[in-house]
Amino acid sequence: MSSKKLTSKVKPTDKEKILKEIIEQLKTALAGLKDHLGEKKIEKRIYKAALILVDGIKISPKKKSVLSTKKVIVVKKKNTKTASKD
Repeated sequence: MSSKKLTSKVKPTDKEKILKEIIEQLKTALAGLKDHLGEKKIEKRIYKAALILVDGIKISPKKKSVLSTKKVIVVKKKNTKTASKD
């Protein structure tokens, strides 16, 4: 397995961030199994489980919010004065 090196120019994607978070959470939750299985086996199993979990997450690009502008039509009332003839 080759590991990726993140340079300062390359930003991790959303899935990579989520993968790291899931791995950390699983490590803390399954710390008791490390004694029974061994560190190397538990690390592999946690990584595989995290990959399966992240694979099910669909990340869509953020949509730009479009502000809809409503046109207001102003109707001017004409002052009609009727001349009353007496």
